[in-house]
Amino acid sequence: MKGIRRLAQELEISIGTVSRALNGKPDVNEKTRQRVLEAAAAMGYVANQAGRSLRQGSTNAIGFMMESGSDTAGNSDNFFLGVFDGVQAVFSRHHLDLVVLPCSTEEDPTQYLQRMVARGMVDGLIISATHRRDERIELLSSARLPFIALGRSGTSGPHPWIDLDFEGVANRAVDRLVAKGHRRIAVGVPSNDINLGFIFLDGYKAALERHGIPFDPALVIRAKSTDQGGYQIAHELLALPDRPTAVVLIYELMAVGLYRRFNEAGLRPGRDIAVIGFRESPQSRFLSPTLTCFRMSLRDLGIALGESLLASMPAYAEVYPQGLVRRIWPLELVAGESDDFTVDV
Repeated sequence: MKGIRRLAQELEISIGTVSRALNGKPDVNEKTRQRVLEAAAAMGYVANQAGRSLRQGSTNAIGFMMESGSDTAGNSDNFFLGVFDGVQAVFSRHHLDLVVLPCSTEEDPTQYLQRMVARGMVDGLIISATHRRDERIELLSSARLPFIALGRSGTSGPHPWIDLDFEGVANRAVDRLVAKGHRRIAVGVPSNDINLGFIFLDGYKAALERHGIPFDPALVIRAKSTDQGGYQIAHELLALPDRPTAVVLIYELMAVGLYRRFNEAGLRPGRDIAVIGFRESPQSRFLSPTLTCFRMSLRDLGIALGESLLASMPAYAEVYPQGLVRRIWPLELVAGESDDFTVDV
């Protein structure tokens, strides 16, 4: 407190204004905030974060929980790095820090989150990899800790979420393939119980029904969301007695392994089988033939997540008056050569 009082006297402003500026509160204008921060640095003032957090009940940190393990270790997927960039761009406006909380797939996500909540490490949370029934949503709702989910869940509750348009991807992919004469269209979906796989599969079934195509469960191949999973999907499709003429993937890295296995079998995407991938990624740009897939801005998604979370927190609700955000995030189809293969009707 002595340090804050000295800063206030030096700058001839109130102690409360100095405190709010140091804590990144949104009601302090940027010019005043910079004056306070520059003066604090010049005076060598360092806040006792632990004591300040205890007094205020605030950490000025927001957690981003993600599951890590065999599906993600070793994969050069830039999805979360791009999202983090956007999230931190929002939090930096308010001098909030982003804390990544990686939960191993060998640990129960709910128990892991219980520890984080009990320790009071963050003021809010972003959770990802939402499940069909997600106990983390129930836990955070009971704890009254502000949070937003990257992904929908069957678990109800008045919490904000943003999810990718998996139904739209399924519908546009099936429509595109049917227009090229395909009727045996396979899909590769995650082997876990992440809800996005169920949402995508429901959209795929609905698209088939719209076109009068019977659903064949043999054409749904479940595999890990990795390049190795894509290799497995192609291997299983090749083993089917009535091989499909097209396949749609719901994870970006699957396309790499799928191409490899088809090439080993002497099949070329776009010539012998039609392939539509999910999200455009650095890896997919180097595939030959070029992959038909979907594009989105990860940074913009991160910005939307950050702003939507702060909209649910009383301290920032005036700055972000969106209220409860529940939003389907669009993806843009990028036509490549991998689905040039057509079937004579």
